[in-house]
Amino acid sequence: MMFRSLLVAGLIATLSTPTSAEPRTASIRDPDTRAWWRITEQLSSDAMEGRDIGSSGHDRAGRLVADKFRAAGWKPAGDNGSFFQTFPVHESRVDSAVVALIQEGTADRHLAFLKEFSVRAADDLPPRLEAPLRFAGYCRPEDLTGSGGKVVACINTRRAGLTTGAERVRNAQVAGALGLIQVDDPGFTIEPFRWPAAYARSITLADAPPPRTGGFVVMTMSVPAFARLAEGSGHDGAVVMAAGGAKQPLPVFDLPGTFTARFETSRRDYTATNVLAVLPGSDRKLAAEHLVLSAHLDGYGFGEPVAGDSLYNGALDDAAYVATLIRFAENHRGKPLKRSILLAAFTGEEKGLLGAYWFTKNPTVPKASLAANINLDQLRPLFPLKLMTVLAINDTSLGETVRTVAGSMGIRTQADPEPERSLLTRADHYPFLQIGVPATGFIFGYEPGTEAEARYREWYEVRYHRPQDDINQPMDFEAAGAFHRFFYKLAQTVANAPAKPTWNPASRFAPKP
Repeated sequence: MMFRSLLVAGLIATLSTPTSAEPRTASIRDPDTRAWWRITEQLSSDAMEGRDIGSSGHDRAGRLVADKFRAAGWKPAGDNGSFFQTFPVHESRVDSAVVALIQEGTADRHLAFLKEFSVRAADDLPPRLEAPLRFAGYCRPEDLTGSGGKVVACINTRRAGLTTGAERVRNAQVAGALGLIQVDDPGFTIEPFRWPAAYARSITLADAPPPRTGGFVVMTMSVPAFARLAEGSGHDGAVVMAAGGAKQPLPVFDLPGTFTARFETSRRDYTATNVLAVLPGSDRKLAAEHLVLSAHLDGYGFGEPVAGDSLYNGALDDAAYVATLIRFAENHRGKPLKRSILLAAFTGEEKGLLGAYWFTKNPTVPKASLAANINLDQLRPLFPLKLMTVLAINDTSLGETVRTVAGSMGIRTQADPEPERSLLTRADHYPFLQIGVPATGFIFGYEPGTEAEARYREWYEVRYHRPQDDINQPMDFEAAGAFHRFFYKLAQTVANAPAKPTWNPASRFAPKP
């Protein structure tokens, strides 16, 4: 960590940062990249209020995107001849929560909502919870003996070979526990959880069951907060969690006192909106097929302040790549490709890929016409583009096309080297894979221990889902331009190829005969 911090401090100066004397765009030499960043600045400005799903700021951003698609000569591909596909969603929210460990003869140990713990929102979240508290290691069935009627705390590990989040919840419920506290895994350094949490909300498509847990309370908690609760138990909470982070055997023990919690919740129903545009293909036969190019328009909006800033602008996540779709539209004004191109600025990605799921369930073009999806998310142009991680690279022929196009530009490709982060399932290409449509997405790659890795890790520590992901952050604009040239060439190659992408029969997503 010390190496990374010192290295990042020395490297930030080499990345492009704005100054009061010189507008940032003036320092960008490539015209396409300069135009792209101007659009990014518009979409991630404070006026868009972080583009939270269902918000007025999101509506303004959506209208801006639709206006730019229209100005580029693209046709509406939404509902009723519009650029918008609207769908209903349901939201559960924890407005406030008070948690404490009460022990006779000692001061009550209160924890700060969103700063030290959070709660999974659900329509049936009970207003109160009071029970003994027990640490149950990894929440394996054998760890949970004697947990009936208690709240159990377990390490929130994401490493292969250990329990998953779903397994921990299920195991605790089967054991008769009343609730589960998942404590941060300090050993999962490739993407550590950072506090505060922005808010505690669950949003679902309105045609799906609302979020319910049967009254079972699911929480997350920081290591320092758990260590405070463990005082007097005979165990050092931080030491216990460090052992779990090293995948070592963990003790099972009761924490002193009574765990108490009070929750205030609210619910609401509203509509959300995807922005869709199409450029009909030029080939009489291939025009019936659609290549979907996507990015997500929504961000976090307003949330718990970080360093005094409560507006989560979402510049690189993902305003910048909606801007890429707009630049693609502008570059192809009056220049159709053989296949039709459908541009999709999905919403609700940050709340569970909602817009992409709605579109794949309710496509505005024939489902059978969906030839492939190339999704733009998880991209961080912070260092030169020499290596690129390609998601689902071995699942379809898209992977080989990516290798060929990238290789022609001197960019090496690799499969995801960190599958435990589950990046494949966390972005809008995933719903397409699930319905049998070949899809892919990209991540700027790096060699372990290099400057590139230091910059990448710093971004996740400081800016990911934070107000600091704004237009003032360090950038490598030459790398951004290189990625755009790759993306433009890839989209053109797929759109103009005689055959659409095909499945590798060994892929777990491949349609069954």
